[in-house]
Amino acid sequence: MAKEKSKKDDKKSVWEKYTKKEKGDLQILCDNYRKFLTVGKTERRCVEEIIRQAEESGYKNIQTIIDSKGSIHTGDKVYAICMKKSVVMFNIGSEPLESGMSILGAHIDSPRLDIKQNPLYEDGGLAYMDTHYYGGIKKYQWVTIPLAIHGVVVKKDGKIIDITIGEKETDPVFCVTDLLIHLAQDQMKKTASDAVSGESLDLLVGSLPLKGEEKEAVKENVLKLLKSTYDIEEDDLLSAELEIVPAGGARELGFDRSMIISYGQDDRVCAYTSLVAMLETKNTKKTACCLLVDKEEIGSVGATGMQSKFFENALAEVMNLLGTYNELNMRRCLANSKMLSSDVTSGYDALYASSFDKKNVAYLGKGMAFNKFTGSRGKSGSNDANAEYLGEIRAMMDKHNVNIQFSELGRVDLGGGGTIAYIMALYGMQVIDSGVAVLNMHAPWEVTSKIDVYETKKGYCAFLIEA
Repeated sequence: MAKEKSKKDDKKSVWEKYTKKEKGDLQILCDNYRKFLTVGKTERRCVEEIIRQAEESGYKNIQTIIDSKGSIHTGDKVYAICMKKSVVMFNIGSEPLESGMSILGAHIDSPRLDIKQNPLYEDGGLAYMDTHYYGGIKKYQWVTIPLAIHGVVVKKDGKIIDITIGEKETDPVFCVTDLLIHLAQDQMKKTASDAVSGESLDLLVGSLPLKGEEKEAVKENVLKLLKSTYDIEEDDLLSAELEIVPAGGARELGFDRSMIISYGQDDRVCAYTSLVAMLETKNTKKTACCLLVDKEEIGSVGATGMQSKFFENALAEVMNLLGTYNELNMRRCLANSKMLSSDVTSGYDALYASSFDKKNVAYLGKGMAFNKFTGSRGKSGSNDANAEYLGEIRAMMDKHNVNIQFSELGRVDLGGGGTIAYIMALYGMQVIDSGVAVLNMHAPWEVTSKIDVYETKKGYCAFLIEA
């Protein structure tokens, strides 16, 4: 039985409660997390890294088992992929699937700039690529910073060209320019949302003209480089998927190195801790499931988003391989499941104190955060977790000595945000939002506390064991 926490213990910083071994384990986890962030700049990159780690831990591709006309049994570990952008993992428990699963669900897409299908143009002796921003961003935050390009270009013959430019020390980087302060009097009078327009978020990609060309010589030189380096023609950009993200890897933050600063921590911090918890989980009674999806930042739409049938289809395949599939069994499984919708929440920032309710906000360094509801204003778009489920969650976390806090996103009438919780709740399962507090959410560089990352991993492990 876990030692009951005293009020005196609750007032201590979580850091003060840690043993030397726990601090060592925390550092190892966070070092590996920074590597994951640095590699996994896009959904495709995340899925590649997730599958690599899963296969090293004994997980097998469901499709391979189906193709070989095989079957699965208690203790088997399998995964399914959707269009290289979403992935779901199952650790088959000893109880029938109809009794429900323990599900960790997070998203692996992040706000960014996407290159349009007809992007390349020249103006004023400079070459640019036209972009369209993805997700909720403050547009002014994306100007003048070094940017990298990640993605794929697919040629008409089906050849896939993998692109990563701007991450190595020897790579060039790119940027979106801004107006010099000396001429910005009119710009500075605009509201923050209007100071930089979406159409002006174009990527500066070249200035060197191609010798002998009289018309659009800079653009032609860029095209020549694309052809010689990557075998890409201008028309090939029509079937490209190129994402613009901040260049550079995740770093430790602060004199004390107690925090992490990186692009994409919303929501890869919850995706990574869910993955680690899943890989650490051994034999369980209930089947453990880790669901990592795309498109949350734009409403969970599309074939790779949570509103698609990908998860249902994968579950149906798993039940079929177990020999237990029928529609009623699958519906019972979903309704009897319990889930942590693993997503970040806002961390208290003293520089913007008026935006938060101090009694109901997550603080960096205070442990794993739970949100009974998200949504906006009058809880619009929210899954509002039942009190009974909250009681279960509190008991689980106490049993495994997980430091937790309960929070809301911000002050009631300021706005809000959502997660995938309300979509999973449609099945009738118990769902609550949980995860890590973040500063600078949706900015090119976001901040988390190492202690919260570690406590959240502990919390996810506890949930998979106890739910």
